[in-house]
Amino acid sequence: MPRFKPMKTKKAAAKRFKISATGKVMGYRAGKRHLLGHKSAKHKRRLSRKQALSPTHEHHIKDVLPFSHRG
Repeated sequence: MPRFKPMKTKKAAAKRFKISATGKVMGYRAGKRHLLGHKSAKHKRRLSRKQALSPTHEHHIKDVLPFSHRG
């Protein structure tokens, strides 16, 4: 009888997202790679911080990170 093969962590997602202590998925916002000249310093600082993903996308990321046991 074949044994159950555990799911592997998707390393691309593991490098981009972290699970917070309360279980939220934290990631960086888009928009800070180029065309930065017209954006204010405050806007660029805000884009530098990790922010919580919307709950709509949260379950997709949690599916590909099976060993993140926080939350």
